[in-house]
Amino acid sequence: MTFDDAVKQRVALDVRWHRQVNRSLSSGPRRCRCARPGADRTINYPAETSPVPTLHIGPARPSSIAPRRCPARTPDPPPGEYGTLRRHASRRFPIRLARTPAPAHPSPLRSSLVTAPVKPRSTRHAATLADVGREAGVSAMAASAVLNGAKTSSRIADETRDRILEAARRLNYRPNATARALAAGRMNTIGFATTLSRTELNQYFLEVFNGVIEAAAELGQNTTVFALADWSDGARRIPAFCDGRIDGLILLAPQLAADDAHRLPDHTPLVSIHGNCELPGVINLEAEEEAGAHAMVARLLALGHRHILHVAGPPHVLGARRRVDGYHRAYREAGLTPPADGVVAGDFSAESGRRLLSRWLETHRGQEMPQAIFAGNDAIAMGCLDVLTARGIGVPQQVSVVGFDDTVLARSARLTTVRQPLRELGQRAARLLVACVDAKLGEGPAPNVTTLVLPTELVDGATLSPPRAASLRIE
Repeated sequence: MTFDDAVKQRVALDVRWHRQVNRSLSSGPRRCRCARPGADRTINYPAETSPVPTLHIGPARPSSIAPRRCPARTPDPPPGEYGTLRRHASRRFPIRLARTPAPAHPSPLRSSLVTAPVKPRSTRHAATLADVGREAGVSAMAASAVLNGAKTSSRIADETRDRILEAARRLNYRPNATARALAAGRMNTIGFATTLSRTELNQYFLEVFNGVIEAAAELGQNTTVFALADWSDGARRIPAFCDGRIDGLILLAPQLAADDAHRLPDHTPLVSIHGNCELPGVINLEAEEEAGAHAMVARLLALGHRHILHVAGPPHVLGARRRVDGYHRAYREAGLTPPADGVVAGDFSAESGRRLLSRWLETHRGQEMPQAIFAGNDAIAMGCLDVLTARGIGVPQQVSVVGFDDTVLARSARLTTVRQPLRELGQRAARLLVACVDAKLGEGPAPNVTTLVLPTELVDGATLSPPRAASLRIE
């Protein structure tokens, strides 16, 4: 096809298109002036009665009709009658077409097509580098170099740099965190996975999490929480958490078996708190739980308590077993024998404490009431307090109650308890995890630790006193 043939074909297509547009117009003459490289087109739309519009290619001819310039190119109109023609012609004459009610005079088209002004772009969008560059009169690349502190920014004149910074300030420009993260190879976000109770607030989780977010904020990190229904499918779901949205993951009290280690991702650093077993490549933080339980029971024995009931946590949890071990060791070292039914196991919740103590009192009706109750955690202790109060038993006048953890609930109730440094555990876990991420990216040394154990301490409260002289029977 020669050049002349191509021009003729294009002109014919344009004429055909404007014939259809002309048929849809119900008002007087319009004029469309479309600027194109190499030629200026002026199309005079006569009245409805004229069968074919006048097409002129070349310099625009004078006209008494005020020119109406076409708006910016708009998306192709939806397919319909003359769909192929309309899509093709829109590339040459970008006139925005809008459906309007049928005109007073019948039209051969099913709906009339009229030109509509293009709405200005909303200014409520977040400013981009292109906006800053346009405002400062420079390219987006130059704006990026200045605002991101690139090495090439040293070649930009001070006057230009000041202009870019002033434009960014006026537009309230904020860097795109996602784009920066992709460029740097890190999201600056750490994950926190745990199980949450559906029935009551997990005070243990809150204490640890407060420490995590406090340290993360100091290190410029965001924190994402991943909630698990239970740890039975934890090993299967953890790899899905490490899909690129976080740099590392903290596992709170993970109940994972050694066989689950091969399922854990090796491309994402992991840190656990109160892990149930040792996992290769995972730093674990814990407290001296056995020593803390031993110290509390030894203190009860030193005050004269002999019949101490331990309402424990779940037997499959390592921390719960360690507290039971501390209970028995205190009795052994004191040369005493613990009660035969002195340990009852449940879970770490207030409801479990209420249920276990109520059942124990019912099965021991008419026997001697325990002189003290050592709860596996503060939530269990609060449940035991509810049962004793409902029965009219005074604490600590008739029965002493002590807990484990030192949560905010225990502090508000002035509960005597064993303090675990839960907040510090969270802080240290976050710092160790960020250090592991830095080491992975070659930005620092790897932490030289596999297990970190923090001490516990006793906290005095208002729920502990020496035993009463006369024994109390269970009614």
